[in-house]
Amino acid sequence: MKLSIIVPVYNQAADDKLKWCLDSLVGQTLPKDQYEIIAVDDCSTDDSFKIMQEYERSNSSFFHAIHSEVNHHQGGAKNIGLAVAKGDWIGFIDADDWITLDFYEKLLNKAEETGADMVGCDYHLTPEHSNKIGKVVHNNNEAQTGILDREKYKKLILDPGSLVVKIYKRDIILKGTSGKIFPEDIFYEDNAVANTWMLRAEHFEYIPEPMYYYYQHEASTVHTISKKNLEDRKVAGRLLLMEAMKQGYIEDYRPEIEFKYTVLFYINTLFSAMPRSQHFRGCYGFTKDLAKEMKRTFPNFQNNIYYKQRIGEEEKKLIAMQMKSHLLFYIYYRMLWAYRDLRKKINH
Repeated sequence: MKLSIIVPVYNQAADDKLKWCLDSLVGQTLPKDQYEIIAVDDCSTDDSFKIMQEYERSNSSFFHAIHSEVNHHQGGAKNIGLAVAKGDWIGFIDADDWITLDFYEKLLNKAEETGADMVGCDYHLTPEHSNKIGKVVHNNNEAQTGILDREKYKKLILDPGSLVVKIYKRDIILKGTSGKIFPEDIFYEDNAVANTWMLRAEHFEYIPEPMYYYYQHEASTVHTISKKNLEDRKVAGRLLLMEAMKQGYIEDYRPEIEFKYTVLFYINTLFSAMPRSQHFRGCYGFTKDLAKEMKRTFPNFQNNIYYKQRIGEEEKKLIAMQMKSHLLFYIYYRMLWAYRDLRKKINH
């Protein structure tokens, strides 16, 4: 078996979202005996699993519909899929996204032509179910490609791109592991494993063509902010750091890991929690504890070279303020956004 495609599914029946995804998979231009689709239902409460079973009946030779009795989020569904995957290559796709019909054929051909063990491409953002090209996002870049060395590894750690817009040689994911690969019961689970996969690869190739349709809608995880999401970001940040320590690459890539942790654990969490529209009970204590843990883990993070280069001046000013006085930061931030909200109302 050349390729296994793993699809974690949770409540995607409405508006034919799941059908758009599965139609793009069963219609791939690869010969049907060269790939398998492993769709894992993560305890959906809608008709998602029934739809998956219909696809399995129509494509029984290469489509497998699996039902999980317990909801463990995407990480749990991916682990179930990996446990039964037979392919030499592994790919993932989110159940509300879809791909061009030649997506996997092109990625595999690129791998065969170059000897790469990891291959990716660009994607585009779309708010509608169609095959029109939306806003193109360059998932990687040419400076990261070829036989991988220390400088290219640094670039991939800093800007790995999306996990679902790549295929991986089986050993990159499963080498030296037993049991569960992804953390379960949290969002942002990819962040815990992405760096390890980048560093296990020896040759990365990239096709600068948008072949993955990333569906943007208000219910997407990236658009949904809740205390659970914010706590999960913190957990994902800790796991990212623990993985670097466990796999032994923290010292070789400390500046890169420190910056990735800072953005995931602290900056994105802080500025997602603070706006008035996202305000939740206990926000003051939550953001205060967030800053304390950041300071304990990497006390000199504001001196990180990537932090200096990549974080905006306003964010750096606010972070410096919080590091000195959380109370001052909190009051200033609330007053700043109250003023901006007022200006918007006046201008409209």
